[in-house]
Amino acid sequence: MEGVGGDGATVVAPLNQWRHDAWKLFQFYLDKTTPHAVYRWVGTVVLAFIYAVRVFYLQGFYIVTYGLGIYILNLLIGFLSPLVDPEMEPSDGPLLPTKGSDEFKPFIRRLPEFKFWYSITKAFCIAFVMTFFTMFDVPVFWPILLCYWIVLFILTMKRQIVHMIKYKYIPFNIGKQKYGGKKSAASSSGSRGD
Repeated sequence: MEGVGGDGATVVAPLNQWRHDAWKLFQFYLDKTTPHAVYRWVGTVVLAFIYAVRVFYLQGFYIVTYGLGIYILNLLIGFLSPLVDPEMEPSDGPLLPTKGSDEFKPFIRRLPEFKFWYSITKAFCIAFVMTFFTMFDVPVFWPILLCYWIVLFILTMKRQIVHMIKYKYIPFNIGKQKYGGKKSAASSSGSRGD
């Protein structure tokens, strides 16, 4: 009686170990891609292009593409939104400055760039795999879906832009700001001496 069920445990243990090792290897390479944002996004754009070509070639899977578009729009809203929304949550921590005299507080996203990229890439991979199964090819009139998605995108972005204007924040880093304080002061004092 001692041996009953013992064989099942010996089969499951190596499978769990293999799955754990595969996840660690995947996480290792995922972590190595973190500083290479441009290459990550180029890879995602290539993946999106391959997906678009496949959907165009098959002339189907429009409902999958529509669902993918809604999901990406949801991720975009999280990417453009601050971590602490002044309208929703009064906080004791750092808030977005509302006046020019307020202290500078860095913009912290609700959805960080890496998670945004990872979620979009994973969504394109899942949608691509779904195109291999005919049960996901629901016949729909795609122009209606496209028009509805465009209207939804415009309304959502309008609301987000109004929020950005109201609380005076820009969710993008346009590079490190350069100040010409000493350089311009030195050049102006040098021109006075001549």
